[in-house]
Parts: sequence; C-alpha cells; structure tokens
Amino acid sequence: MSPRLKLFQGALSLRPRWSIRDRILPISCTRFVPSRPITSDEKPLPKKDESGPGPNQDQLPHVSEEAAATGKITGEGGPEVEQGTPVQEILQRDGQSQDKAPKVMQDELKSTSGGSRSFSTSARAQQEAMISFEDTGLETTGHNFELPALPLPSRMHMKHRYDPVIKQVTNLLMRDGKLSVAQRNMAMILNFLRTASPPMINPDRPLLPGAPPASHLPLNPVLYLTLAIDSVAPLMRIRAQKGLAGGGAALQIPMPLGLRQRRRQAVMWILDVVSKKPSRSSGRSRFAQRVAEELIAVVEGRSSVWERRGAVHKQGVGARANLNHRRR
Repeated sequence: MSPRLKLFQGALSLRPRWSIRDRILPISCTRFVPSRPITSDEKPLPKKDESGPGPNQDQLPHVSEEAAATGKITGEGGPEVEQGTPVQEILQRDGQSQDKAPKVMQDELKSTSGGSRSFSTSARAQQEAMISFEDTGLETTGHNFELPALPLPSRMHMKHRYDPVIKQVTNLLMRDGKLSVAQRNMAMILNFLRTASPPMINPDRPLLPGAPPASHLPLNPVLYLTLAIDSVAPLMRIRAQKGLAGGGAALQIPMPLGLRQRRRQAVMWILDVVSKKPSRSSGRSRFAQRVAEELIAVVEGRSSVWERRGAVHKQGVGARANLNHRRR
C-alpha cells in the first residue's frame, strides 16, 4: 500500500510563526486627565503676565539700604551706605581721567573745586571723632584717682598685680601645685575676714604699733591679714651649730630673719595649728574658714602661736651671749 501524503501537516509547517513581542499591543504613554468644571466658589488661576516679574519676584534691597530706610522713617541715623572713596575724589587726583569723565561730572568738579567733601567714609569719621585732650588743653574730669605717671614702674606688671603678702600666703597654701585651689582658698579667707565682726584686742598681746582701730580692720581684709601675720612673726630663729661648745656639743646661736622669712614662719605656725584642730563640718570652704578663724584668734590674742613666738624670743635672748663665741 502506498504511503499517505501529509498535506495538512506540510501546510501548517509553512505558516510564519508569530513571536510574543509581535503579539503585545503598543501602549500609549499619554496620560488623560479628566477636566473638572470650575464652580462658583472657586476662582480661576491668574494667567501668566509676560510684561514683568510677579509680586514675589522683586529683588530684596541690601541690608544697609534697608537699615538706612528704616532709620530715615524712625528719625534715627542709619548706617553709612556710601563707603569707600568717591569717584569725584579720584578724578581730582588724576588729571588725565578728568578729560575722559562725563561732562556732567566735569561741571560738578569745576563747581566744587574749592570746597571740601560733604561726607566722609566711616574710617575718617572715626578719626575725626577722636579728640586729643593734650592738644586742646582740656582737663580730664571724672576720675576718682589721678592718672599714673609715665613711664610706669617696672613692677607694675600683670605678674605683680597682687599684694606681696597675698602672693606669699597663696603660695604657702598651695598643695601639689594646684594654684587655682590655693587662690580660691585665699579669696574665701579674705571674704571671711571682711564679713566677720570687729575683733576684741587683747592689751597683753598688742599688735604692731601704728595699727588702725579694731573696727576698721574688716573694711580692709588685706591689711587685716598683713597685721595678723606681722604681729605674730618671730624676729629671729635659733640655729644649732655643732662642735662650737666643745666635745661635739651643739651651741644655740640666734640668727635674724628677713621680712619674707618672718612672714613665712608665722604662716607655717598658723597652718600647723589649723591642721591640728578638728573640722566641725565638711566642704571645700571649711579649710578657708578655719584659717580665717585662726587669724582672728591671732589678732585677739587667743591663738597658741603667741606662745611659740614668745618661746623663740626667750630662747634667743638667753643665747645672745653665743653670738661672739669662737671655736676653740
């Protein structure tokens, strides 16, 4: 039997094949916005005016111009807007530029050739405001104290702005190199002396001769501190010289002290007494308060520092015969 011909299969094989890309319909990118009618409550937007800028497109004025306009309205003087050297002054200096200047400016220069400027820059205005009292011969008034004489002394320096007693006591109060803590304690001590009641002077232990009345001491705490330290400061110290008495025995010899040495010894005695007293409360101001109380006790003659000073003076008077002793 003869084979059959597959006519329909062959016809199907000759058909062109459609791809997926050809089957996708083109989609339009145009977006249709439905129009909405304007109601009676709404107003249409204003149309763009091509003739000029809008109301919010005006350029703002400069800060100085705005301040000048505000000063003119309020009646106050505004800032000086015209600063720098004007063109007229530049043309007056340069003769070649005057020929190339506009005719209006040339006429203005000719009319004001003999005058002066009607305004000046801020720098010149400040220079004119500076008045030299020495040239005018006017006397300076309003000073409570007279002005210092020139040239200034060499010790009028920032490092020497404190009283010598304040500086020395502050250095003796300092621990571990903490100068700011010592300065704070020194300020508290002076404040306690200033706010304390006037001391009661003991006639058996008088202060230095020429001291002010007791009621005046709190008014000057620096003088209060200086008077307390100098009144209890010893005049001498006892030095033990070995071998002078023979047989290796030490000989007591009194040695005079200078001003700073006397004050240092008095401050060390006061701090020693303060360290032995118990503290009644805690706080960083307690130490300064105890020192101030001990200074007041020194002025009133109640401190034990007076006994130490008397013992040193008594020993020095007894050993004064050893000053002329010679080594055997």
